[in-house]
This record gives sequence, structure tokens and C-alpha cells, in this order.
Amino acid sequence: MTSQDSKPALTLLLAAPRGFCAGVDRAIKIVEMALEKWGAPVYVRHEIVHNKFVVDGLKAKGAIFVEELEDCPDDRPVIFSAHGVPKTVPAEADRRNMVYVDATCPLVSKVHIEAQRHAEAGLQMIMIGHKGHPETVGTMGQLPEGEVLLVETAEDVATVPVRDPNRIAYVTQTTLSVDDTKGIVAALHAKFPTIVGPHKEDICYATTNRQEAVKAIAPWADAILVVGAPNSSNSRRLVEVGAKAGCNYAQLVQRAENIDWRALDGITSIGITAGASAPEVLINEVIDAFRARYEVTVEMVETAVESVEFKVPRVLRTPT
Repeated sequence: MTSQDSKPALTLLLAAPRGFCAGVDRAIKIVEMALEKWGAPVYVRHEIVHNKFVVDGLKAKGAIFVEELEDCPDDRPVIFSAHGVPKTVPAEADRRNMVYVDATCPLVSKVHIEAQRHAEAGLQMIMIGHKGHPETVGTMGQLPEGEVLLVETAEDVATVPVRDPNRIAYVTQTTLSVDDTKGIVAALHAKFPTIVGPHKEDICYATTNRQEAVKAIAPWADAILVVGAPNSSNSRRLVEVGAKAGCNYAQLVQRAENIDWRALDGITSIGITAGASAPEVLINEVIDAFRARYEVTVEMVETAVESVEFKVPRVLRTPT
């Protein structure tokens, strides 16, 4: 057994805020409360949040995850994921007289309401987002086909086929890189000077705060590990932000077992953060893995304090 003295020293810079945001917390609570209220199984359309550990934990309690509403029986409750769904989904659930609970994050719902408001004012929408991401699909699905045009990069703005350049507005996915989005917004304003933007930034507080914490850590860390899932947009953005902020090695890991120890050979400082859908237990697992190999000193790097809390839908707060 290696003696404690022979472990190399490592400074672990722990980002705060990190991990679960209020929308993710609420979505998981919704599934758990639905199982308590109606018993198992409860169906969930799409992963409730993008994290395998969380999804597996809910499966063990009796949640069944499906991709489409057609995969659900009429007689069991169904929950819509935190990312939001196109309007056609609840409409179909109503048609089938299904019991459903919408776990869409309230900050995503805010974007849906914005899109609707702009459409009612006769404006065509441009959405800044990632093609195929469930949040983008859900937001674009709030309006009829062709009413929301997607741009992913500043280059896309040059060729976006708008109906009337003087009658457009934009919204954004809530989990984008704050800095990258600024560039796309600037390109939109340059091409369409009268474009209408959101009253308040669409990128959510949690995404922004986690990116700011990574920026604060990056100059001081030899490496940054982001605990999160490969299909989690906000987690992947944290990796990009870390690299752009000057960290030579920024990687996404789902669990401690995914850490590439050879790549970290010789490091003396490492930044640790987690995407908004990664539970604290996985962050602690990663920290413990470093403690097993290094003499670890933990330094908290706190750039914001979060106190946001979202209520669960009324249907789960009232007795059956």
C-alpha cells in the first residue's frame, strides 16, 4: 500500500455554483412525486434531464422512459421532460384523455411565451440554438412550421431565409455559451437592425453562473473536468468555456471511472465543475477518486450564490 506521504500534492479548485439547477431539481421532484401519487409505472417522455445516473435512479423507482407519446398507454400518467415539448404533444395527450404533468423548466416556458407573443405581433422568429436538441425542438414547436428559423452560428445569419427583414424577433436556447451567443446576436443586429430581442436574456441564470465560475478557475488550473452527460448541452458548453478561458485540458466525464489519469499525469491543480443536470453525488465521487491518488487541498471558487426555487405543478401538491 502506498504511504500517504508519497502521494503528489494537488490543489482542487471546486466551482460554485455547480451541478443541479432549480429547473432540474423541480423536474426530478415531479417524477418522484408522481410515483408517490399514482404509483408505478409513470411514463416520462424523453430523459427527464440529461443524466444517465439520474435517469437510472428514477427507472429503479418505477419510471419508464420513452421517446414519443405513442409509446405510452392511455391509462398511465406521463411526464414531459424539463427541456419542453412542441405544442402538438400536450394536444395529443388531451385528445387521448391522458393524465400528464409538464416538467418543462419555467425558464424554458418563458421562452415559449416570448415566441408566442412575438408571433401574435406578426413577427417571424429566429431561434439561436442547436439543431435536434429537445429544447430547440420544443421551442420551435410552439409555432406553426416555418414560423421559427434556426441559426446555430454567426455564419448562419448571412443566409437565414426571413420573410420580411423588418418583421423579425429572436429567442435563444437557455443552455448556450453566453460568449458565443453574443457573437450571433451581434450578427443578427448587424443584418437586421430592427430585430426584436428578449426583454431579459434567454440564457438561464444557472448556465450563465456555471460558465462564469469556470472562467474564474481556468487561468489557475492545469486541467478542468466537467461532470456531465455527453448529450447535456450546458455541460458541453462548460468544457468549451474552460478551453477558451485558457485551460489547456478541459474534458467532460460522466463518472469518476471515465477520468483519463494518464492525460492528467504531472498536474498540480485541477478545476472541477458539473453541468446543471449532474447530481452532487457524482461530483463527490470524482473528488474521492482524486483523494485516492493525490494529497488534495480543496479550494472553493465561488462566483455567485443561487437561491432560485421553482414550485412543482399544483396537480402534484393536491391529494388525488
